[in-house]
Amino acid sequence: MKTFIMIGAINAFLAVALGAFGAHGLEGRVAPKYLEIWKTGVQYQMFHAVGLLVIGLLAGKFSAGSLFTTAGWLMLAGIVLFSGSLYVLSLTKISVLGAITPLGGVAFLAAWVLIIVGASKHL
Repeated sequence: MKTFIMIGAINAFLAVALGAFGAHGLEGRVAPKYLEIWKTGVQYQMFHAVGLLVIGLLAGKFSAGSLFTTAGWLMLAGIVLFSGSLYVLSLTKISVLGAITPLGGVAFLAAWVLIIVGASKHL
């Protein structure tokens, strides 16, 4: 429980900080296309930071080896792969990094499916 709540809060903090950096530090330094890509990374990071907070609360009610725990680790992997690849793509313009982004999206989807399954079994 504590782990996912902390990881969720750290990611929410980072999403706010990276959003501010994008709005104030990158504006005028990167093309609008890449600023939009940056914003997408920030949005998905924040959505899934909140998801991690919810997972932390759910994991606290059920065993450590539950579906919710697996969902939490998948959600964290999704943040790193999805948002992380978009941040690096925005700064470097290395388009091959876009191939990593869908892997993060799949991790997000798998995490949400596990939450659905876990909720149907345990709630």
